[in-house]
Amino acid sequence: MRNKILRSDETKIELFGLNAKRHIWKKPGTHGEGSIMLWGCFSVAGTGRLVRIEGKMNGAKYREILDENLLQSAHDLEQRFTFQQDNDPKLTAKTTQQWLRDKSLNVLEWPSLSPDLNPIEHHWRDLKIALQRQRILSTPC
Repeated sequence: MRNKILRSDETKIELFGLNAKRHIWKKPGTHGEGSIMLWGCFSVAGTGRLVRIEGKMNGAKYREILDENLLQSAHDLEQRFTFQQDNDPKLTAKTTQQWLRDKSLNVLEWPSLSPDLNPIEHHWRDLKIALQRQRILSTPC
C-alpha cells in the first residue's frame, strides 16, 4: 500500500533567510514579500506538480489547487493511489471532504493532533537548503 500513496503538503519558503526581516527596495505597486507559499505532491513514482499559492490559502483555494493539479499529478505518476494530506482545518473542511468524495478519492486516515510525519517534509527541507545554497553562491562578495 505504501507504494500507492500520493502525499501532498504546502510550505512557506523564506526568500531572505529563515523568518528574516529585511528591508528591500521595490517599485511602487509591485509585491516585495519575503516569502512564497508552495503546494506539491509526490509518490514513490516521482514528484507531481509544484504550485505557487497566490494570495491567502483557504479551503476554496486548496480545492482549486487540488482540482487543477492533484488528479493530473496522479495521472502523470500512477493511475491508482491513496491520497495523504495533514489535518489542517482548510484541508479537513466539510466542503473539501465532499470534493474528495465527489472525485471518489481514497484518503489515508491521519490521526488528529499527530506530529507531521509526512515524508514530503524531507523534500521541502531539501528544496529550502538548495535555495539557500544557491543564494549564498550567487551573492557577490
